[in-house]
Amino acid sequence: MKTWAKLLLGTTAALAVGVVASRDYIKLHIAGWMGGSTAANHPVTWAPGPATAALPAAQRPPNIILIMADDLGFNDISLTGTGAGGVKTPNIDAIGTGGVNFSNGYAGNATCAPSRAALMTGRYPTRFGYEFTPTDTRLPAWFPTSLFRPDAMFARNIANFPTTSEHKPIFDEAAAAEAAAPGGKGVPASEITIAEQLKSRGYHTIHLGKWHLGEAKGMRPEDQGFDESLGFIIGAQKFLPDDDPNVVNSKQDFDPIDKYLWANLPYSVQFNGAPRFAPDRYMTDYLTEQALAGIRANRNQPFFMYLAYNAPHTPLQALKADYDALPQIKDHRLRVYAAMIRAVDRGVGRVMAELKAQGLEDNTLVIFTSDNGGANYIGLPDINRPFRGWKATFYEGGTHVPFMMRWPAQITAGSTFAAPISHFDIFATASAAARAPLPTDRPVDGVDLLPFVQGKAAGRPHQTLFWRSGKYRVVRDGDWKLQSLDLPRADRLFDLASDPTERHDLAAANPAKVAELRARLAAHDAQQQPAAWKSLVRAPIALDRPLGTPPVKGEDYIYWSN
Repeated sequence: MKTWAKLLLGTTAALAVGVVASRDYIKLHIAGWMGGSTAANHPVTWAPGPATAALPAAQRPPNIILIMADDLGFNDISLTGTGAGGVKTPNIDAIGTGGVNFSNGYAGNATCAPSRAALMTGRYPTRFGYEFTPTDTRLPAWFPTSLFRPDAMFARNIANFPTTSEHKPIFDEAAAAEAAAPGGKGVPASEITIAEQLKSRGYHTIHLGKWHLGEAKGMRPEDQGFDESLGFIIGAQKFLPDDDPNVVNSKQDFDPIDKYLWANLPYSVQFNGAPRFAPDRYMTDYLTEQALAGIRANRNQPFFMYLAYNAPHTPLQALKADYDALPQIKDHRLRVYAAMIRAVDRGVGRVMAELKAQGLEDNTLVIFTSDNGGANYIGLPDINRPFRGWKATFYEGGTHVPFMMRWPAQITAGSTFAAPISHFDIFATASAAARAPLPTDRPVDGVDLLPFVQGKAAGRPHQTLFWRSGKYRVVRDGDWKLQSLDLPRADRLFDLASDPTERHDLAAANPAKVAELRARLAAHDAQQQPAAWKSLVRAPIALDRPLGTPPVKGEDYIYWSN
């Protein structure tokens, strides 16, 4: 298309947003219309490793596989809860029962991208300004964003969308006016990633699935230490086309983000930054197949694989075969959701079986976790039980996640570890396993967990953990946890030793402890950087019910900044 025609089309689309009769439809669909095409599926050829191994598998540095689910609730895994809809997850459970289950494993943040930034760098993401999840927009480079801000459109649409809460979202017009380009919101190239750490020790490094840590030059996985990358840079993808005969869909009309995703998300992947193309099957199974191929290609050399499934994040789409296998679940939405988790569990089992088939099982460190807790916007009430809160809150439901690790050569099967640990500990633990020295030119917040798991180190890896999103700040110090809220302005204090579900606010009875923890928050904030980009919207989240349910007068809530 000629430049003048593109500009005309872009300007016309921007003007059309102002047309009242079609405003909402255009707002929802414009990113998808302008997002470019997806090529047909084609095979992926992974770089072949050595034909023969220089050393037996047991004598090489350990392979490391980090498997991350997306928006998986604490109750969704049968090792830590009942399983979604009562569906068991035997393959995921086997990582914990065959190694160590961290009963107090915490996400680096309560939303996807900052949590992944913590995991990837071993640091609080606020140390480098990665405080908010970037808005997913896929407008091409030629689109006249000086006339029309897609990120502002997205946030304004959410802020103006009808809500079932008695509280309304707040849209920041001034922040939108100076918002950074969406592709430039990510982990800066100056940060050292876990892939770069392991690559320095001769590891072959592979990324599969979701990235969500920036798409500008220097921020992409190929620029951040990964030799090969097959997945998607934005925060979500469809699992199959909406009308595929092998898919069962569940749409949440009460959720504005869900509407946006269904209208705009592609069904695609990229290989090493090349143009997008379609997978050849259900996305979860496709990523699993490619993981198996990557293991086979690198069976004779140490490798690091970051397998970042996008399930069970919305849009809720199940493979029909998995949906049909769960007739005991009568609620359609829950059945789709449980079927998605069933596919992840199947994938984990296939990865573990391939390691065994290649003789790599004993000397491979496998880590499984979720980027944050289950989301309120899918409308399911039990995904984070027994904890209060959801994704985007720093209550336990948003940050207390399934977290387990298996390495038969080093970790005794059936181990449990109760002290609080965090996503950023994966960086230090993997570095130690690979004998990669930690960086000395910056603070590293993570610690090597292996000595604690093996009984060689006593005490807690962390006395204090922090979370921050805008003016909403939280600290856990020992078993005390302070929720410092901006909207509503309040300090809520909980003793997690006796009240792990955060039901009994002890702030009024313990003013000295509140003051002490507020001072800790202030000292921590002084060590962090300002947000690299401003939040566009603050949205209310009720703590004790999911989206799509009637508001309860006087209910507890928080405001999430993004």
